Amino acid sequence: MKLLRSDIYENLKMALQTLRTNKLRSFLTVVGVVIGVWTVMAIASIISGIDEALKKEIESFGTRSIFLSKYQPGIQIGRRSREERMRKEMTYDDAMAIALLPAVEVSVPFLDISNNFFGQKLKVSTEGKTSEAVRLEGTLPDFMRAGTEVLSDGRFFTQFENDTKQNVCVIRGRVVEDFFPEGAPVGKAIDIGGTEFHVIGVLEKREQLLGGDGSNDINNGIYIPFNVARKLKPNEDDIFILAVARPNMIEEAKDQIVDLLRVRRQVPFSAPNNFGMATADSIIDQFRSITAGVAIAMVAISSVGLMVGGIGVMNIMLVSVTERTREIGVRKAIGARRKDILWQFLIEAMTLTGVGGLVGLALGWGTTFLISLFIPSYVPLWAPIAGFVASVGIGMIFGLWPAWKAARLDPIESLRYE
Repeated sequence: MKLLRSDIYENLKMALQTLRTNKLRSFLTVVGVVIGVWTVMAIASIISGIDEALKKEIESFGTRSIFLSKYQPGIQIGRRSREERMRKEMTYDDAMAIALLPAVEVSVPFLDISNNFFGQKLKVSTEGKTSEAVRLEGTLPDFMRAGTEVLSDGRFFTQFENDTKQNVCVIRGRVVEDFFPEGAPVGKAIDIGGTEFHVIGVLEKREQLLGGDGSNDINNGIYIPFNVARKLKPNEDDIFILAVARPNMIEEAKDQIVDLLRVRRQVPFSAPNNFGMATADSIIDQFRSITAGVAIAMVAISSVGLMVGGIGVMNIMLVSVTERTREIGVRKAIGARRKDILWQFLIEAMTLTGVGGLVGLALGWGTTFLISLFIPSYVPLWAPIAGFVASVGIGMIFGLWPAWKAARLDPIESLRYE
């Protein structure tokens, strides 16, 4: 065993000496391997970073939360079908009926009034500042029981304020920054669609995947009592329902909600649901099913680079065998066995691609750092391990034929080679 380790060590030293002697040729040979490993690192860091950020953002809404709407909540790709567009809206009464289910702890409706009855954007203004990008939603005081929001100042509106349609509101962090940059906003007035509202509370700012702009920024929003929102937008469209299951009853709550809504929306027994329902886990799974395609593309792209690198290694190793034919003859003449020659060239090929893999990893780490300045990214443990193992494996696979050819050379003919 000691002898074997010594042979491998000597072969490794010889391989490194060859790399130092032919730096440019060695680099050009493994440039495909470098690109392949670099690609694995860069794409893996982007996918993993976004996946982790999305998971944290979705789970911040509660692992027991159930999202219900006319459309399927989550990531939308392409145009919605005609059947989806023709579905009837969710209603306030649907939310109240869901709240009575045994497995449901909380159920609250949200009425989006960012656009008024005529489809026009409602303007938010105060102290000379005006914006049409603030997301405006009416909801119930029970929303705070869902545990997805935290007040940083003031309070949430009460059931009495909702029943008596008082013009009060709770604002998010971006609204504070844009409209009340100086001083506490609680107690001040803000104009919403031409009506004056009094700010009674501020919600803590939430982290958001890839930031956000305008109405897409989750922190750029205002909540008002549901009955006030319904007064501003009487047709009650764009209703979204948040239900929270009782502890350890998420599946029971989902089944009960589906049964209830199918009855209320008069869905035939054999027909699919005409409403959308999602949980934190289902939205995360949906995102991962999309990124799985990107991961497959990543493997395909990196495989091309590794294959190109492997072919380059095979080519240069065959050239090396020809150039060092006399050296092989001398080694065999003084007692080197076939397996010694085989391991010499195989380790040289693996070292060549292994060094290329390390260069690719270094470039990958640098790229990940640059990417992290703009979007969430981090390198998962498996990525550098897989990249390095793949690079060394390419050297072993594509270096096997040149090594085998070198091992089978006739020593007499090799010594005569000029």
